This record gives sequence, structure tokens and C-alpha cells, in this order.
Amino acid sequence: MLGHGTKFGRKKEEAIAALMTQRNLEEAARSIGVVPNTLLKWQKLPEFQAAYREARRAAFGQAVARLQQGTSAAATTLLKTMIDSNTPASVRVRAAEAIFNHAAKAIEIEDIEARVADLERAQAESASGRGF
Repeated sequence: MLGHGTKFGRKKEEAIAALMTQRNLEEAARSIGVVPNTLLKWQKLPEFQAAYREARRAAFGQAVARLQQGTSAAATTLLKTMIDSNTPASVRVRAAEAIFNHAAKAIEIEDIEARVADLERAQAESASGRGF
């Protein structure tokens, strides 16, 4: 977000924070002491849209990072569920499907990363005059 003293303004920064934390536009407007129509007008400004989008991306990134912290426990849960004979067969099958799907996706990503690395290496060699 833009800093204090910029043309953007402290009140608009507060509005973005309020939009990120309040349940709806009306509550966000009330929490910063403006009428909802003012907040609606600000939301139409390109600089406000850009700052709000940046704030949402940052919040989403933090949420994804938090979820990634739980992937080890999630994998353990899937594996335990899949092999537990007391778990209903349909649930065990679903856990197995999830494991296969995630493993396949991981292989696809590794293949794509290898292909991109090869292309970048070939491009670098070509640019330096050593390749092709």
C-alpha cells in the first residue's frame, strides 16, 4: 500500500483495511467514519483499486502460506485414513484418489519445471553464441 503523506491518503488506506476486515461495505464505511457512497466512489478510483488488489493479494498469500504449513499433517491424515481398516471403504478409496491426484500433479509440475529450465538454458546458450 502507499505510504503516509502520499496523494493516496490515510483515510483511503484505512478504508482498504476496513474492507479487508469488516463483513460488508456499510460496516467498513461506518468503521472509518465515512458514508457508504464515499467508499463506493473510492472503489471506482484506479489507484484505490490497485491498492485494494495489492492488499487482497498479500492477505491471500499469507493464507496460502498458513495452509502450506499444514500440508505435512494433511498428507499424514490422508495416508492414515487410506490404510485404516476401520475406515469405511468409500472414504479409503477417496483418500487413495486424492493421493494419486496430488502425486500426479506433483510429477507434472516437476516435468514442467525441467522443461522450462531446459528452455532457459538453451536460450542463454543461444544468446551467448554457444548454442545452435
